[in-house]
Amino acid sequence: MLHRHPFLSLLTFLYLGFVGLVTLTPGSDQPDYSGLAARVLARLERYRDLDPLTSRLSVERIEFLANVGLFVPLGVFLLLLVGTRLWLVALAAGIVLTSVIENVQRSIPGRVSDPRDVAANSIGMFIGVAVALVLTLPAALRRRRERQDQR
Repeated sequence: MLHRHPFLSLLTFLYLGFVGLVTLTPGSDQPDYSGLAARVLARLERYRDLDPLTSRLSVERIEFLANVGLFVPLGVFLLLLVGTRLWLVALAAGIVLTSVIENVQRSIPGRVSDPRDVAANSIGMFIGVAVALVLTLPAALRRRRERQDQR
């Protein structure tokens, strides 16, 4: 699998490193993401009357959506690495990974382990796997037709 897709494998490992950097560094070494989200919300205050979506945003919701977004690319990468037939393996690997991250965070100073993060990251994995399945569907259907034609 890794030898057949060396660039994708490298990209996946680099992204896993980025996820590790974001999720496993001590809290004192992290940028102030909550402060950034609060500043974004303060800027959006001007438009609350125009857009009902912005009125529903909070720092907690932005953090949840960021956790979802962090794992979408990982879902895409893992599905492309294992193939469409093993989509469930890609999804399970992502869920296991996020569970491990949350368990490791318990022992990292300044980090908080939260089951909502597991849910958000798992949703991101599901979205990433689904996106990759949709993007690879034409090729998968073409390969299936070719196999049927050879029989």
